[in-house]
Amino acid sequence: MKMVIQRVREASVKVEGETVGSIGHGFLVLLGIAGSDTEELSDRMVKKLCSLRIFEDEAGKTNLSLADVGGELLIISQFTLYADCHHGNRPSFIYAGAPSMAEPLYEHVLEEAKKYVDKVEGGRFGADMKVSLLNDGPFTIVLDSKEIFGA
Repeated sequence: MKMVIQRVREASVKVEGETVGSIGHGFLVLLGIAGSDTEELSDRMVKKLCSLRIFEDEAGKTNLSLADVGGELLIISQFTLYADCHHGNRPSFIYAGAPSMAEPLYEHVLEEAKKYVDKVEGGRFGADMKVSLLNDGPFTIVLDSKEIFGA
């Protein structure tokens, strides 16, 4: 599982011109699900995500989490995070989870995140989405379950 996390002042996602998810101050998360990912692993990744202390405290140090600042989450499914570009110029997506397993796991991630954060919004799985954000910093972090948990 991979997460590209951007600290934002606001973010939204539209499908066919309709806003389907919108947040204020918090994280925009692009979520890549691999074919080998499980609910157990996703629970660990969500806990890590929601525990990240990347908001500034009164001293200007990045020392506060989403919960500490009343932050919100917008989580967007993005299978292209598993693009394999080793051979040729056309990416292969053989490591991305098949929609039949990735969509339920994506929905599980949204529900799990609600245990930590009051407002969690998402995009529409498999749709052509238009994502807008006002990056705060910019502050961008990549979490990869293989690097963090060896999974």
